[in-house]
Amino acid sequence: MKKTYKIEVDCANCANLMEEAAKKTPGVRNAVVNFMTQKMIVEFEEGRDASAVMQEVRRNCKKVEEDSEIYL
Repeated sequence: MKKTYKIEVDCANCANLMEEAAKKTPGVRNAVVNFMTQKMIVEFEEGRDASAVMQEVRRNCKKVEEDSEIYL
């Protein structure tokens, strides 16, 4: 299952760091962050609770870019 989330990030490099952090989160099959559109597309592993996984994605992204935001 894929879902798209609105994000807020200040620079393209930070967007790349957020993408890498999301990809490393358990339960995420793939993630793509688009700095220009300020969106994150997350593909979840089969059978995973998207809401719970996204809470962890948000925590991991805040570690690399603390003033970023993901609107769940």
